[in-house]
Amino acid sequence: MANILSWITVIIGEVFVAIGIFCDIMAAIGLFKFPNFYIRIHALTLGTIGGAVLPLIGVALIACGCDFLGMYKWYITGGSIVAAILILILAPAGSHAIARSAYKSRTVFPWPQIVDELAIKYAKETRGEKA
Repeated sequence: MANILSWITVIIGEVFVAIGIFCDIMAAIGLFKFPNFYIRIHALTLGTIGGAVLPLIGVALIACGCDFLGMYKWYITGGSIVAAILILILAPAGSHAIARSAYKSRTVFPWPQIVDELAIKYAKETRGEKA
């Protein structure tokens, strides 16, 4: 019974790694196909989350299912899960900081633009009004 559960966790881990490969490929295609900086950074962040977090969880599952690793499987599992959690927390915050600094420095302009809520907010703040 334990052998069957080991194989199931390895197969689920391999599926997670395959989904991560798909997310990385889609992020690379989005980098070249999307029209502006903000949409491209959105695609890259989704590629980072899907292409790094899911494979790390898959590696953790594969390591749990591999009995030949001995006690080291728990080190691999723990390291993979900690790295996945860190990426899950830090990648969106980092891309948000990059997008906000690009907007505030006016190095890139959103195109096509329908409504610019941040411009309205920053204009009110410079006039001293409450946003």
